[in-house]
Amino acid sequence: MLSFSNFALRRGPQLLLSGMDLSLHAGWRVGVIGRNGCGKSSLFAAIHGELEPDAGEIGLSPKIRIAGVAQETPSLPDPAVEFVIGGDAPLWSAFSAEREAMRSGDFEAAAVAHHDLAELQGYDAEARAARLLHGLGFPAATHGRAVAEFSGGWRVRLNLARALMTPSELLLLDEPTNHLDLDAVLWLEQWLLKYAGTLLLISHDREFLDGVCTHILHLHEGQAKLYVGDYTSFERQREEHLRQQSIAFEKEQAEREHLQRFIDRFRAKATKATQAQSRIKRLEKLAGTEAVRAERALRIAFEQPARLPFSLITLDNVTAGYRAATVQESHEHLPEDHAPEGAVEVLHDVGFALEAGDRIALLGPNGAGKSTLVKTLVGELPPLSGECRVHGDVRIGYFAQHTVESLKAGASPIDHLREVAPRATPQEMRNFLGRWYFSGDRAFEVVDHFSGGERARLALALLAWRKPNVLLLDEPTNHLDLDMREALAEALADYDGAIVLVSHDRHLIGLVCDSFWRVADGGVERFDGDLDGYAAWLRTRLSGAGAKAEGQDKAPTAAKNRRKENARAREVAREESRRQRRLEQLEVSLEKLLDARAALEAELAAPALYAGDDAGKVAELTARHARLAAEIGVLEAEWLQLSEALDAATESTS
Repeated sequence: MLSFSNFALRRGPQLLLSGMDLSLHAGWRVGVIGRNGCGKSSLFAAIHGELEPDAGEIGLSPKIRIAGVAQETPSLPDPAVEFVIGGDAPLWSAFSAEREAMRSGDFEAAAVAHHDLAELQGYDAEARAARLLHGLGFPAATHGRAVAEFSGGWRVRLNLARALMTPSELLLLDEPTNHLDLDAVLWLEQWLLKYAGTLLLISHDREFLDGVCTHILHLHEGQAKLYVGDYTSFERQREEHLRQQSIAFEKEQAEREHLQRFIDRFRAKATKATQAQSRIKRLEKLAGTEAVRAERALRIAFEQPARLPFSLITLDNVTAGYRAATVQESHEHLPEDHAPEGAVEVLHDVGFALEAGDRIALLGPNGAGKSTLVKTLVGELPPLSGECRVHGDVRIGYFAQHTVESLKAGASPIDHLREVAPRATPQEMRNFLGRWYFSGDRAFEVVDHFSGGERARLALALLAWRKPNVLLLDEPTNHLDLDMREALAEALADYDGAIVLVSHDRHLIGLVCDSFWRVADGGVERFDGDLDGYAAWLRTRLSGAGAKAEGQDKAPTAAKNRRKENARAREVAREESRRQRRLEQLEVSLEKLLDARAALEAELAAPALYAGDDAGKVAELTARHARLAAEIGVLEAEWLQLSEALDAATESTS
């Protein structure tokens, strides 16, 4: 499908990749990972043909259709749904030909266009495009709006929808979840699992990688290594690989010391000179072999707050939104047909209390009001009605989606910290910035040339200096790589203050938060369940709403109603018994499959498997692993659905 032969790639004087030899097969879903700057996006550009390799070649059939997300979206007057349909170039060409033929009255050309549209399944194209838009969070009312009316984040989503609409055998996605909310991330995960082609995915979201990928391509120190399995499996295999390297290095060091002692002892003795020289040559062959550099895990910390009162922030019957002066400053909402004259009400009758020890994740689609709620809690948006009380001794640390962009151009980390801490000594500031990996001269370099991840890290450092007892974090991971996301998750897990978090990163939410509030449909309410429960709830929401509407369609007579209720009760009992039996069967089957997968992953992680030249064995194990993963996924989904149905039945009868 896609191969690399002695492939090398440079960016200026920097060698990004060298000696890359591997093949990716049809149907694989490959997560491309590595630290920022290691060459992930450059690799994608080379596959697209936008960069020439510095050595070697890429093997890709010219018949393979490649789809990817455009970096820019022109300010077009085209309706959003038509922009998405335009991702299918032959289909859009047929649409345009049909329109032109009908406009000019050329019925023969119109007949040809109709035939082409039928061949290309064009008559359901608008429905397919609408489903993509809906899945990525666009309400139906916005599908006809011009592309030019959407803000930057929403245009990124439009580009993603257009890429998914494009017919392809190879799909390249570079950080597709960065501008998505959790609802859209979960939808995209399910869409990609059904994609029939080969997928290459750059992402720093480990839960997303776990949910989608069959393989992981790790770019590290100029080398590329392919691992079988999802991200968690990669971590296990790499840990074993590093352990084996460490053992080999220790043996090598012992041999070096032994040889060196022999050389030092007998170099001057003529009778031993030949033996000494042979050992010197052996030692020279080992020269340059370095110890395994354990990949340094980043460590950051939020210092524990000096005071942590029990009651922190309370909202009573609050209507939250934007007054006329701030409406145009909001980046949260889809564009309106016209700017409202008065206030825009986003959330109604909000009752919310933040107390010591609370670790709350806000769930819900973009545009529903999560950022509005956070801005109300921090005081950036006064309530339109109701009361927001911030109790004494509360010190808030606030990270907004625009915080990274608000860093001052031409200023260094030291300059930024000096504004926050005017009384701190230069050494105190340098020590603190060093703990956030701005050490040495880096602390004095202007932020203009920093990467997005470095700027986000600086913004978090400035927040941490204030030693807040409340952290309000709105998408803090958008620019962070996997290592820094992990470091942030660990730092927040160790932090004693209260946290309100908005994020699409399920790994971060799962490690940090223990309670969940859903923000949607103009309200804020507690969600009783975890992230898996929320994902299942999203999948069943539409079908549940449809069933409820159907049940309200007619009102039967009292006698008929009693008979139906009795029959329904008997049916419910039989169905519950059937579900319970099936649940027990699934648990037995899942246990066997999970044991089989664990044994297979151990076999795949064994270095001996790759020491030989048995590519067929590796391919066989890889195929077995993929089949097992698919079976487990199907059974787990069924198990979750049955468990929720049984729980719901129990609650309704209690």
